[in-house]
Amino acid sequence: MSEFFFCSSLDLINKNSWNNCIGNDHPFLQYEFLSALEKSGSATIKTGWQPYHYIEKDNEEIIAMCPLYIKSHSFGEYIFDHSWADAYHRYGLNYYPKLQSAIPFTPVTGERIIISKKIKNIKEKETEIIKNIINEAERINVSSLHFNFIKNKSFGKNNKEIMLRSGIQYHWKNNDYKNFDKFLESLSSRKRKIIKRERQCIKNNDLRVELLNGDLIKEEHIQFFYDCYLDTTGRKWGSTYLSKDFFFDLLINFKDKILLIMAFHENQKIASAINFLSKTHLYGRLWGAKYEIPFLHFELCYYQAIDYAIKNNIKIVEAGAQGEHKLQRGYIPTKTWSAHWIKDKEFSTAIENFLNKEVQLINNEKEKLDTLSPYKN
Repeated sequence: MSEFFFCSSLDLINKNSWNNCIGNDHPFLQYEFLSALEKSGSATIKTGWQPYHYIEKDNEEIIAMCPLYIKSHSFGEYIFDHSWADAYHRYGLNYYPKLQSAIPFTPVTGERIIISKKIKNIKEKETEIIKNIINEAERINVSSLHFNFIKNKSFGKNNKEIMLRSGIQYHWKNNDYKNFDKFLESLSSRKRKIIKRERQCIKNNDLRVELLNGDLIKEEHIQFFYDCYLDTTGRKWGSTYLSKDFFFDLLINFKDKILLIMAFHENQKIASAINFLSKTHLYGRLWGAKYEIPFLHFELCYYQAIDYAIKNNIKIVEAGAQGEHKLQRGYIPTKTWSAHWIKDKEFSTAIENFLNKEVQLINNEKEKLDTLSPYKN
């Protein structure tokens, strides 16, 4: 007979038991990544990400889990519900705290409820776990429960209280290209010329690019990347979510999953982009530069990622949230999904009506974007 509980820290969970249950190499679900967020102070109660993970065991073996956080705000999620919170507050109700299943500060699609392959009826177990989490959400008196960037829209379909929401990201797909030039041949002539011109930024500025993975990544590289990260967050967003300790923890415990792309002028470090790897995906996450060099962002974050994916038989490059500028560089509009439960019945009905209208707008936007594809017909 299995038993479940809610866990306030990954320190209370055995790393091997967690990773054995995952049974795949999705980097952001790995114990090392999530634990680094907690240990570094990046995802804690102080930052509004109080860990509250769902764990289910059978004879001390973890058979199911769900990364969960009690949230006191909506930052760092990339599924925007600020208007829902505003509506709650206008009616004198509290939207926060809420319960969130997400990878903090990481808008990438993946499993949110992970079930051991030893379980025979996965869908039935998923339905049961969602119900367990909803019951806990009611018990601890949060306003709502959210699952961000779920893998497909069939998630929670047997739980009638769950509502789906769609969005759009831009992903590059590897059509078994032999090399970067073969990828370029799949594009229209105009787009091909634009990319070739933009890629000249390396030669024109006398730069060289290095791709570092595993033991090739040193402390000096992570320190430089973090300095770039601080510059970028300070200049653009004003919020530095991830601490330096987080990145140095990953260097110690997770460097084989990191691909660090760096630009140098002679021996001077110029810019850096951090990516994470699985067998099938390359996930572009963060970048920064010490100098403004036209098109260098596109080179390090998009073109180098594509080139690496082709050479290493990686099927998908996910380059992060938003950004229509990715489209003409070969990254095509791709649907994303999230799932939501709202405790208050009147608000649940209102939000469901909103989502029904929003999904049509999203569908229309995707149809429009599809017509702008850079690929040959």
